[in-house]
Parts: sequence; structure tokens; C-alpha cells
Amino acid sequence: MAWIILIISGVLEAVWATALGRSAGFTNRPATIVFGGALVLSMLGLAQAMRTLPTGTAYAVWVGIGASLTVLYAMYTGTEPVTLARALFLSLIIIGIIGLKVAT
Repeated sequence: MAWIILIISGVLEAVWATALGRSAGFTNRPATIVFGGALVLSMLGLAQAMRTLPTGTAYAVWVGIGASLTVLYAMYTGTEPVTLARALFLSLIIIGIIGLKVAT
């Protein structure tokens, strides 16, 4: 169950990171509200997962999921370019996340 919570928390990290970028310095109220809610839920989930999982593993997976999804979303929406190098390095992050799950 801790892994499921951790994955959801990683997705919420991508949500709050994207919302933070769209908040325009906290002047865009809807984006700021999404940022705050997703941030709190993401941190609560990470803390819950860390009750069972090792801290280093949980944090690395949480950050990896959040960072990967944030970049993938930015590439999907066209705000960041899609390149072979980006795809390769994102794949390496995802492989690392899977490796940490297998090794735990």
C-alpha cells in the first residue's frame, strides 16, 4: 500500500510543480489554490509512505515520478521541446524508479 500512496504522491508533485509555474508568482488564484492543495496532499502521502519505506528510496521515487511527469507534461503541451536526448534521459529516470522498486 505504501508504494501506491508514494506513486500517487509523486503524481501530485507533478501537479503542484506545474501549478506553481502557472501561478505567476501566486497572482493566478486558481493555479495557486491547485498548487497549495496538491502540495499538502503530496507531502502527506510522502510522509505516510515513509512510515514503511526507507527514506532515501521513498524520496528518490517521489522526486523521480514528479520530475518525469512534469517534463513529460511540458513536452506534451509544447512548452518544452521533445528531443531524443530528453526521451533517453527521462527513460533512465524511469528505469531508476523501477529499479528502486525491484530492489526494495
